[in-house]
Amino acid sequence: MSTPTDFASLPLPAALLTNLADLGYSSMTAIQAQSLPVILKGLDVIAQAKTGSGKTAAFGVGILSPLNPRYFGCQALVLCPTRELADQVAKEIRRLARAEGNIKVLTLCGGVPFGPQVGSLEHGVHIVVGTPGRVLEHARKGTLDLSGLNTLVLDEADRMLDMGFYDSIADIVEFTPKRRQTLLFSATFPEGIQQLAANFLRDPQHIKADVEHAEHQIEQHFYEITPEQREAAVERILRHYRPDACVAFCFTKQQTQDLADYLNSEKISALALHGDLEQRERDQVLALFSNRSCSVLVATDVAARGLDIDALPMVINVELARDPEIHTHRIGRTGRAGAKGIAISLVAPKEGNRASAIEEQLRKPLHWHALNGLKESDGQPLLPAMATLCISAGRKDKLRPGDILGALTGIGGLTGTQVGKISIFDHQAFVAVERLLARQTQQRLEAGKIKGRSLKVRVL
Repeated sequence: MSTPTDFASLPLPAALLTNLADLGYSSMTAIQAQSLPVILKGLDVIAQAKTGSGKTAAFGVGILSPLNPRYFGCQALVLCPTRELADQVAKEIRRLARAEGNIKVLTLCGGVPFGPQVGSLEHGVHIVVGTPGRVLEHARKGTLDLSGLNTLVLDEADRMLDMGFYDSIADIVEFTPKRRQTLLFSATFPEGIQQLAANFLRDPQHIKADVEHAEHQIEQHFYEITPEQREAAVERILRHYRPDACVAFCFTKQQTQDLADYLNSEKISALALHGDLEQRERDQVLALFSNRSCSVLVATDVAARGLDIDALPMVINVELARDPEIHTHRIGRTGRAGAKGIAISLVAPKEGNRASAIEEQLRKPLHWHALNGLKESDGQPLLPAMATLCISAGRKDKLRPGDILGALTGIGGLTGTQVGKISIFDHQAFVAVERLLARQTQQRLEAGKIKGRSLKVRVL
């Protein structure tokens, strides 16, 4: 007998239910259980859900259920704020769609050539996942036909608004049928979201799931500092706790760069992530951080959008967020999937009212600590366990993860446990290896062949 949180309790095709079971989806998360019955009725939905809550599977199943595989037109469009998120969402939808076979899911994002995307569209596509700028470009040029669209999904809508995509979204909607289903997912609900919903959704059902973080999963510490102490305080915290990985949030691009430079000068491995980076540089920074080749990622809120990192032990608010919802969102990147996390916030005297707003939202006193309660700096470097090799070939050169792993364990002489995450992009690939073996492995790979070819390899 199925219970209300079983996928089997939903009116889904048998093949889709079998595939969900094969993928290990047995019972629904809170957001899935609350939104799917409404989505499957064809109603518009506004759902408040954070990254990691299972929202992709919620709208993914919702998109696939009414899909007609025999009609090779775009039946569902998912708009995402960043290319990384679009790639993750497309990957998840492809896994969910395995039961049907032959369902074409295409990503359309900027930062990659336009031509090949046109070719893929000409072959027919059922589901498009993309960023607003590039999707709009294709709609305007007539290379993407949205006249047969059933479902429009706005994923991480608050981030898209932060990144200035309101007008692009409004223009894309003009190309879609009036009678469509629109699903809006957002972690926070600023005014712009109400405006978006009022303009593009019809009588939406409001769903709010597991927005509060499991209190016991995230330990919050607040430190009062003077503005001049900020950088040294971050260093002291990192040396005291020595986290494997940490995201430090700043407000401005300049602040992220300055802090990353300062930490590196103090032998703490750090990288800056901000809006001025080219897509290629951004891919590189994210690959290095997610594969554990960098200890600290110093990021602005907007640049960190779409960042989905497993098991992040620590978050530092180098300066408190101006809005308690953004604070909740920032710290929600730690303490996931049953793991404990620490969120540390530095508060200068002028930011007292921001701390009070967070206290009001938590409905309990904040835990204040003194900086001098932390260990004195012993100057011990904080270096990552891994280093990254960059290989000068990628997906377009038919290079696959298995080819790289084969070369590393063959000519590289490494064991499987000394190799970390492998990320393949169009024209380059990144692979993490144990830091102390990186230089020697790079030389061996350069001297040998990967998949029968001599390729350039460098340590990033």
